[in-house]
Amino acid sequence: MLKAISPIDGRYASKTNELVEFFSEYALIKYRVLIEVYYFSALRELPLPQLEAMPLEKLDDLIRLINRFDVKDAERIKEIEKVTNHDVKAVEYFIKEAFDQLDLGAYKEFIHFGLTSQDINNTATPLLFKHAIEQVYYPLFDDLSNQLNQLANDWKEIPMLARTHGQPASPTTLGKEFHVFVERLEVQLAQLKSISFKAKFGGATGNLNAHYVTYPDIDWKAFCDNFVASNLGLERSHPTTQIEHYDNLAAIFQAMKRINTILIDLSRDIWTYISMDYFKQKVVAGEIGSSAMPHKVNPIDFENAEGNLGLANAIFTHLADKLPISRLQRDLTDSTVLRNLGVPFGHTIIAFKAIQKGLGKLLLNAAKLEMDLDNNWMVVAEAIQNILRREGFDKPYEALLTLTRGKAAVTKADIHQFIDQLAVKDTIKEEMKRISPHNYVGKGF
Repeated sequence: MLKAISPIDGRYASKTNELVEFFSEYALIKYRVLIEVYYFSALRELPLPQLEAMPLEKLDDLIRLINRFDVKDAERIKEIEKVTNHDVKAVEYFIKEAFDQLDLGAYKEFIHFGLTSQDINNTATPLLFKHAIEQVYYPLFDDLSNQLNQLANDWKEIPMLARTHGQPASPTTLGKEFHVFVERLEVQLAQLKSISFKAKFGGATGNLNAHYVTYPDIDWKAFCDNFVASNLGLERSHPTTQIEHYDNLAAIFQAMKRINTILIDLSRDIWTYISMDYFKQKVVAGEIGSSAMPHKVNPIDFENAEGNLGLANAIFTHLADKLPISRLQRDLTDSTVLRNLGVPFGHTIIAFKAIQKGLGKLLLNAAKLEMDLDNNWMVVAEAIQNILRREGFDKPYEALLTLTRGKAAVTKADIHQFIDQLAVKDTIKEEMKRISPHNYVGKGF
């Protein structure tokens, strides 16, 4: 850990260890083996004439090969790769070794039949990313969204001075401001979930040439569509070049980036509320906020989240911009880039966990919110002018402008004195006097 180059595998390894099963070299190898075995099983079930003699119960042995796959198996594949200098071919040779051990040697030449490496990579990669999102990302997202929603409900009756352009503005409620983020996140999550995971599976240049020249009477297009959908839970892209278009994968990255951007906005807002003393933070025993200033309790969780979300978005942007571009039928630039899928994912979940931790340490300082409202009576000017409009009063905005604009302070007494001199009925004056910064909050949600 101390010698890790990336903090994801070093300092933050404890926060990202669940990603090992999806984004490590071991995970990629395992998913490649899974695709190869599933594909061979589908050929047997078709069945291809040369595979009809193979006992169906042997397919169970092949599935066990996947279920029992471990680091030693991956290490064996890496040993083969040292000779082949080709990672997918090493997987093929590993499975052929397993076939020999399972007394299936007569059928091993149909492993990887008609395929190119990208048929394996462009199914393994979207599948592992899909599983990572379903098993890690969505549960963490739901936890964070539920936590925000709970705080929004807990604080829905807490009035708070709003600030637009950093200046005092019409009051709101603390709960509503948190609910804004809940709603934004829910909308973007729905968009993310609407994007299908696409996979390329069509031979050397996407035309299933080898399949059709060998077995011209089989509907290979329908076979591949069904294999990708039924066996892998993905959606087959066609027509394609040698590789997947990556357009949908880019859309997924952009959707995750938008969610991260919302969370940067949230982190900055909460950081600001803490700096305004609207929130105190729970003190963690033994934790030090500053090496020089003992009193400090810094909003480090939200700062950590903001930094990690920014890193994630920078990489998501490159992935989304680069991957859909490939020279002619294929160049190799996508290969090295795809190996970094776990990096922005890792920074994202580090940030999710940091925000959750930070939210759990917030202590509402209601007295400070009340004090700010008491010190900003000018914000009820909007309410008064609109009641005056209702009553047909001439130029109400201009009357309030003279009273409030640029003043160092406008007190309750100033507002009530202004109301008293207005040429309106006493019942209207009483109505306006009942308005205060504490109750002029509307209905945000």
